[in-house]
Amino acid sequence: MHINATLINLYHVCHRELWLHANGIRMEHTSDIVYEGKLIGENSYPQRSEKYTELEIDGVKIDFFDAREKVIHEVKKSDKVENAHVAQVKYYIYILKRNGIEGVTGIIEYPKTRHRQFVELTEDDITEIQRWETEIWQIIESDQCPVLVKKTICKSCSYFDFCWSGEEG
Repeated sequence: MHINATLINLYHVCHRELWLHANGIRMEHTSDIVYEGKLIGENSYPQRSEKYTELEIDGVKIDFFDAREKVIHEVKKSDKVENAHVAQVKYYIYILKRNGIEGVTGIIEYPKTRHRQFVELTEDDITEIQRWETEIWQIIESDQCPVLVKKTICKSCSYFDFCWSGEEG
């Protein structure tokens, strides 16, 4: 198993969801919210698939990479967990850098709000990413699922019913 951008994203959102996902307990297929996000990603910029390259490297899949300008384009439904989105794009840039592709930047686009977030990778980010990778391995290799932590994002999570069935309030 490779650490991929999904695991990086989940690390910043919820360690419990990270562990469940990495250990084969998947709920995304049951979520209308996940489906809506997928549709936004596929339909917001239909010309992209002709213009940009899909790139898969070290177990990481980047949907839209402008190889000429060295820009990753990432489309997201909402900016509710923008820090996780930024971490995900920084991880993409890190993987490309690790494979000899220098000078890459990223743009996260939120079509519903017409907002864009520009992303660059610093040397400090590289140190942080290496720490994330270590902590992600510790989480996913644990025999115990992380404890339930109530967050505002829980109600829109595809794991909500799984995590909160039988719980009060």
